[in-house]
Order: sequence, then structure tokens, then C-alpha cells
Amino acid sequence: MKELHYEFYIDGTPEQVWETLISPEGTKQIYYGSVIRSTFKEGELLEYIGPGADGDETLHVYGTLLEFTPQKALRFTHKVGPSYHKGHERYESRISWLLEPVGGTTKLTLIHDEWHPEDPSYAGSTGAWWQILSNTKTLVETGRTLDFGSWT
Repeated sequence: MKELHYEFYIDGTPEQVWETLISPEGTKQIYYGSVIRSTFKEGELLEYIGPGADGDETLHVYGTLLEFTPQKALRFTHKVGPSYHKGHERYESRISWLLEPVGGTTKLTLIHDEWHPEDPSYAGSTGAWWQILSNTKTLVETGRTLDFGSWT
């Protein structure tokens, strides 16, 4: 499987983009109602929890925090929660959010790589990232998100 790599330029500061990516207020709007639960200490657990198949506390994604550099980088291993795929714990990939100021904008790079060749979550990720990234850009620039209809 090939690496998923996206670059967006957002009319906002790295601080604004960072807050959207990690704050409960931001993540709820861009990540299907989920929030991040983490100490944000490298080597510890990071989870995305929110409404889903297992109720309001559905575990959507979890992994190990690899890097946390505010307004610059957020990297973690990625596994989908148990309600998504049987044998989910066998498949791990890596997500890297990278921010850099470019003039008066922020370049947001998302790299989702290190895929297991049989990971069934790859296909869903290719479509979901476009919605998450579009919502991130729109939220920072306008204060609202896009209406994609049902997220399920």
C-alpha cells in the first residue's frame, strides 16, 4: 500500500491550526465528533473517542504517541478500534501531522504511512482524510465546518 500524503495551505497561524487538531472543540468538529484522550507524553497512549457503533464512548483510533511538538508536529501509531475490523490489533500504521508557517499561512502536511499490506482500514482512510483536511481548513478560515451529510 502506498503512503497517503496531503498538503494544504491554510489561512491561519500554526497556533490556530494546532488548536483545531488537538483541542476537544476542534477535534469534535473535524473528527466525526471525537476528541483526543492523551497525556501528550511521547511513548504513551493516544485515543480518539466519540460517538459510533459502541455508543458515545466508541474507540475509533488508538496508538502510541511518537512525537508531540506544539505547533509543529504530532506523530502517532494508528490502529482502528475494535468495532471496525476483526483482528484490528494486527494492523498498525503511522500518522504524521506537520505544520510550518509559510508567509502569512500555515502549510499543513498529513502523512499516513507504514501500512500493513492487508490493513482493511486503508480504503476508508483514503476518503476520510479528504473530509478531515477540508474541514480543518474551513474551520480555521471561517469558524465553521462543511456539511457532508451523514458521517457514518
